[in-house]
Amino acid sequence: MSPTFYSEYANVLIFFLVGAAFVVLNVAVVSRLLRPHTAEANKDSTYECGEPTVGSAWVRFDIRFYTVALVFIVFDVEVAFLYPWAVVFQRLSGAGPFALLEMLIFVAILAVGLVYVWAKGDLDWVKSMDAQADRARP
Repeated sequence: MSPTFYSEYANVLIFFLVGAAFVVLNVAVVSRLLRPHTAEANKDSTYECGEPTVGSAWVRFDIRFYTVALVFIVFDVEVAFLYPWAVVFQRLSGAGPFALLEMLIFVAILAVGLVYVWAKGDLDWVKSMDAQADRARP
């Protein structure tokens, strides 16, 4: 092992120690000097966009918020996979048809999922009373 080999590790160790000292200095010393020391009653209260809070924070949300968010995340991830594939598609010279078929299957699976969610009525923000009554019947 050459001396330059150990000097590279020494550089990494020095940078690590300087970084750790920087974090400890900021958290332990500077933050204590800059923060306000007087406790105010308003600092402990809940802030809700300038309006006084009404009721408890333990409110049950409608499941539609979560289902719409999950459907959005699924299709957002689809775009995250589809865009890089489209960028490198021309460079896939030998595997072009296979890559295209693979992506078409991926999009088809997501399309089947979208049709299922749509047919189930989870994308309807305001559900009709008839649809709710049909689901309640066995």
